[in-house]
Amino acid sequence: MLEQRIQQQFFECADLQVQAADALARPLTDAVHAVLGCITAGGKLMVCGSGAATADAQHLAAQFVGRFERERPGLAALALGADGVLASALARERGADVLAKQVLALGAPGDVLVVLAPVGPDDSIVAAVQAAHGKDMTVIAFTGRAAPGLSAELTETDVHLAVPHDRAARIREVHVLALHCLCDAVDVQLMGEQEPTS
Repeated sequence: MLEQRIQQQFFECADLQVQAADALARPLTDAVHAVLGCITAGGKLMVCGSGAATADAQHLAAQFVGRFERERPGLAALALGADGVLASALARERGADVLAKQVLALGAPGDVLVVLAPVGPDDSIVAAVQAAHGKDMTVIAFTGRAAPGLSAELTETDVHLAVPHDRAARIREVHVLALHCLCDAVDVQLMGEQEPTS
């Protein structure tokens, strides 16, 4: 019984990844173009996530600054809210929103804000998106099927990658794959086809 339940998790994940391949291929291509336009113009990627997706945001920023699967010069990226001391100091300010304040202080026109909200955005994610638009930044939003609070904030120049599912675990699994696709595609566009070194 337990083995069957475990197998079912794998099957459900695999089925969703096949569905998501169709649903996300075009928006992922648009996201790659947005990131490349930003990076090649000297801009930076700012990444944030809600809840457990905060770790995925930090991981994405690390893959841009460091490397994905092969060596290359670092690309400008930072994970918002990752600095615990800064976040604590900002949170102590009355009514302060940590993510939006960081976008306003560090963002510039032409930068890209990537938001990861697998179970829908919290108020801080929505405020960060609004701040990014105020700075003339493009937003790339990774969500699940239902993201009403965030969908209403996105503009036609933004990119929305909505995984066709409602369960947070499945959505995050697809988000991680999509983020890896983004990293791979950016590397291929910047450095050409080559086998990864690890």
